[in-house]
Amino acid sequence: MKTPVWIVKAVQPQPDYSLIITFANGEKRIYDARPLLKENIYAQLRSIAFFLKARADCGTVVWSDEVDIAPEHLYECSMPYNN
Repeated sequence: MKTPVWIVKAVQPQPDYSLIITFANGEKRIYDARPLLKENIYAQLRSIAFFLKARADCGTVVWSDEVDIAPEHLYECSMPYNN
């Protein structure tokens, strides 16, 4: 079975509340997480110190056992990143 392109392999959190994400196909994309800060479920992300602890785990971006984002959303709502 082929790995879906939206599987997260690596993430680099940025101080502007964006995430530079490397997906399974090797593509790097940038995701603006600022809209999430308005949602109560993501209230912990408002702390930049917490936000910067983002890591890739189980194919997506996680911060803790309670805070993660669906990898499909990350892929669909991100833009190509050209560094």
